[in-house]
Amino acid sequence: MSTIPIADPRLDGDERERVIDVLDGGQLADGPEVRAFEDEFADYCDADHGVATSNGTTALHAMLRAAGVGPGDRVVTTPFTFVATANAVRHVGAEPLFVDVDPETYNIDPYATEDLIRRLDGSVDAILAVHLFGLPANMGALREVADTYDCTLLADACQAHGAEYDGRRVGTHADAACFSFYPTKNMTTGEGGMVTTDDEGIAARTRSFIDHGRTGSGTYDHADVGHNFRMTSVAAAIGRAQLEQLPGFVEDRRANAAFLTDLLRESAVTTPHEPRGSSHVYNQYTVRSDDRDGLREHLEEADVDTAVYYPTPVHQQPAYSEVAADVPVAERLADEVVSLPVHPGLSGDDLERVANAVTEYGER
Repeated sequence: MSTIPIADPRLDGDERERVIDVLDGGQLADGPEVRAFEDEFADYCDADHGVATSNGTTALHAMLRAAGVGPGDRVVTTPFTFVATANAVRHVGAEPLFVDVDPETYNIDPYATEDLIRRLDGSVDAILAVHLFGLPANMGALREVADTYDCTLLADACQAHGAEYDGRRVGTHADAACFSFYPTKNMTTGEGGMVTTDDEGIAARTRSFIDHGRTGSGTYDHADVGHNFRMTSVAAAIGRAQLEQLPGFVEDRRANAAFLTDLLRESAVTTPHEPRGSSHVYNQYTVRSDDRDGLREHLEEADVDTAVYYPTPVHQQPAYSEVAADVPVAERLADEVVSLPVHPGLSGDDLERVANAVTEYGER
């Protein structure tokens, strides 16, 4: 019996042909192919601007810098995320402040966020929300907090391509948002990232920062000290083909998640929650278990891959050992969560095997 993988990137469109066209054309680095991908992805998100980058981490870094976050600033964010979220805050010289997450959505808690900002007498410069596992954070409540305390609101949407909040795709609910196109994401460019925004100034500063601080394309005038965070034309060619398939990928993931949730309704695990007004795109289908290690061992015996995102909250990582945080929900989640296969490559039989294995363990 073959193992059911936790991820299975789909390259079933015309990615190969588009890459060959780029190779034949000779424009391998940043160029028209990247501009086309930026425009198409921004349109998909209903954003005014898209700026492509080399990966999701550089998108985070560039977004923060372009939004004016810098040395001495304070950024409220979640500890229950991949470490890149907090690392990007530090890369621009700012201080990450961690608040707890909602026990149902696993996303940053707006009320804990406001409480911390109030206790700091409003001396916070930005809020960085994460749309964890493909579920949008509560952007309405976070926007109210940001407006009340004059904070910049930013979003790490690296796992949430195509997710919707309040009837609109993520990418414009914050002052700026960023995406990752790593192979395990809902669409891929191999490696790549994107910043989306309706703010022309943020877009221009992002574009300059990722291109050595240039004042304009093709110039050798550098107004700022930037980086080379540019996307290649080869990656953009893959991205354009993937973007055409993204609606289908999202539909498949949502259907697979609904199928699993129905089969696991009476099981011992807690299945993902989708609040009213949000559309989850299930980059990960993450459940909670009181005996995660035992469940994972049983699933491994049943040839079902699993993964834990994330076993250690950021504030407990060695690199953040000096950071104090009162986040009991995030710490409990880190001990209980486990992600099951949900990707578009799964068959109905695969999904039944996954659900049956989870249910069998709960009945032991």
